Amino acid sequence: MHEMALAEGILDIALDYAKQNNAQKINEVGLLIGEMSGVEQESLRFSFAMLVKGTIAEDAVLRIKDVPLIGKCSKCGKEFHIDHYDFWCPECKDGVLKTISGREMQVEYLEVD
Repeated sequence: MHEMALAEGILDIALDYAKQNNAQKINEVGLLIGEMSGVEQESLRFSFAMLVKGTIAEDAVLRIKDVPLIGKCSKCGKEFHIDHYDFWCPECKDGVLKTISGREMQVEYLEVD
């Protein structure tokens, strides 16, 4: 399960941070999850809830911020939301663009005591 491996990585990051900062408890873990990341959020939440049992993150809240898939046209410079993986610029119809956001999978913040 892909999300189980992600949850393990997230927990490892949180526990390492807590250890480095002498924290006794992890209260909240904030994540940035991009629209194009392929992460099934409910599976990630379930996996995280299973893994934190018996750790200092046992009661931690997992907060997920969805990051939209945004592109910028290399030809005309227009920034736009990419719907249904349609990478053609709605302004000039060019297909060459740079992805600005939407691929993220990262821990944004931790709240610890």
